[in-house]
Amino acid sequence: MEDKELQLVDHLEELRKRIIISALAFVVFFIIGFIYVEDIYKWFVGSTKLLVLGPSDIMWIYFMLAGVVAIAGTIPVLALQIWLFVKPALKPIERKITLSYVPALFILFVAGLAFGYFAIFPMVLQFLVNIGQEMFVTNFTADRYFSFILNMTLPFGVLFELPVVVMFLTSLGIINPFVLAKVRKYAYFVLIIIAVVITPPDFMSDFVVTLPLLLLYEVSINLSKFVYRKKLKKEQQEELVEVN
Repeated sequence: MEDKELQLVDHLEELRKRIIISALAFVVFFIIGFIYVEDIYKWFVGSTKLLVLGPSDIMWIYFMLAGVVAIAGTIPVLALQIWLFVKPALKPIERKITLSYVPALFILFVAGLAFGYFAIFPMVLQFLVNIGQEMFVTNFTADRYFSFILNMTLPFGVLFELPVVVMFLTSLGIINPFVLAKVRKYAYFVLIIIAVVITPPDFMSDFVVTLPLLLLYEVSINLSKFVYRKKLKKEQQEELVEVN
């Protein structure tokens, strides 16, 4: 009983350590983003000057942009800390495979942001501006403009992680492709709800965001099948070696 309690304390201490390291990484990247926020702002808007309705809006933009930088920079650190936490429970071959997912998480997050910004954002923005150009004078405040960008990009950055997360959990034996296929209709429903919540209240935005999310889920199922078959094959080979 005492041994179990000691193990639990050790695990909690290790978890605490990993959380602290991840939190410190977030703070460091946030500071870096805050320092270079002017360059980031100019990259998004060029020489255009957006409106602000009050002094607090300026600080909000700083925090918003620095926060995105912090999230992007913390993702690989957080993934590495998770891997280090579960590493003792993994076999040597599982350690090598799962470690390769760490850079993949960062790459997919950036790819999701790029997809949202270069593909989804201009299409939705153009659509919304066009339907109102005969009725309204279009002026953008910095707060609303960057909030809109985040709504169109950040969710894709997070959701593009789905294939790697699914592969990671499949390699650990926590989930398998059969479960994912079985709950497909429920997953579709959740993804559609997410798409509706994170997009402006118009059908076009909902459709444009929902379709890639559903495709991501199907890709995740196929990748899970690949990892699951590979895992079964290795387990069978190990059993044959033990028998011989």
